[in-house]
Amino acid sequence: MHTNMPMQSTHCRQFVSDRLLSSLRLFSLFSPLCLSTVATLIAAPACAQQADLGQIPTYESVQHVSGTIRNYGFGFGGLLKVWEDGFRRYHPDVTFNDVLPTSDAAFPALVTGVADLGADGGEPAITETLSFFETFGYHATSVTVASGTFDVDGRSPGLVVYVHRDNPIARLTMKQLDGIFGAERNGGLSGFKWMVKAERGADQNIRTWGQLGLTGEWADKPIQTYGHAPSGTSRFFQLKVLQNSDKWNPNYREYVETGSKMIADDDRQQIGGIQHMLRDELAKNKYGIAWTVVPQASKVPGLKPVALAEREGGPYIVPSKKSFQDRTYPLVRSLYMYLNRKPGTPVEPKLKEFLRYILSREGQQAIVDNGNYLPLPAQTIRDQLRVLD
Repeated sequence: MHTNMPMQSTHCRQFVSDRLLSSLRLFSLFSPLCLSTVATLIAAPACAQQADLGQIPTYESVQHVSGTIRNYGFGFGGLLKVWEDGFRRYHPDVTFNDVLPTSDAAFPALVTGVADLGADGGEPAITETLSFFETFGYHATSVTVASGTFDVDGRSPGLVVYVHRDNPIARLTMKQLDGIFGAERNGGLSGFKWMVKAERGADQNIRTWGQLGLTGEWADKPIQTYGHAPSGTSRFFQLKVLQNSDKWNPNYREYVETGSKMIADDDRQQIGGIQHMLRDELAKNKYGIAWTVVPQASKVPGLKPVALAEREGGPYIVPSKKSFQDRTYPLVRSLYMYLNRKPGTPVEPKLKEFLRYILSREGQQAIVDNGNYLPLPAQTIRDQLRVLD
């Protein structure tokens, strides 16, 4: 056995570009919003250093386990196999039976009883949570095992809000995002329960840039909204921003991942792709705003990321690898292991040991070495370990 020491980076890059700095200065001249945030955003570096895993405990086996663990769902870009190999160094009598076609297989396998763990790169759809509950009478247990990527394509990247580079806006709250992209509603979903406490009226709609404090030519200009079409990514946005409602701003324009299987076979239909949305729409529309992922937006010049805050007054967090790693940025995605655990019963020992290994320093170091996803901060690790108790 050996302990992997946390890696420290000797290099740090500034996330905010010169173009963004110029936009922030323009913002300070024309927006009545709090100007202290501008200084904070200009001064704060976003360092792309490796995560410090020193606060995460190393793995120590609580008990020797054996038997077969059946994993269905998503292989996490090879990471699941790395975890399995690392775990078997401590528990050589454990074998794994993996069926890993897609995240969409995780819940059906749990519902039909052919899986012990459902490996999933996102949150379940209502049909998945409902089918599990109707079969067993309780909810599946979820354990967060990693954070989605910042800038690796196809690896559950978190969502970033972009505006045209000439737009003075530098920051928004989650409530403002709801006002911009959403619409009045009489409730929202929590799992499969309809929650009327998520209702809001049309008075909270934000439809012009003046409602966000911009003046002059911006004050009466309608906000044009862009984003992803129905997918796991848009489901995450709805969950985090729209209170899991599907009521959108009527002018919302939807696009799918460029080059993906969701694009029609006719090449001309690439106009339905994210690259078209960013390159031919947002980059040419200074009154537009879009949410998407960094791997798509990084290919298009002329866009500016917006800092986000969970609530009014901040802190406003600039999207960066660092803010994704420490999960201070509000729209970081997660990777999950789901399991069938009847309330009041312990987690099966072999599953608990395997999940404890994933949540150990060794398991999180494997994420860093794999390079596709981001490790969890120590507090999130502690929270997830409590789920297993």
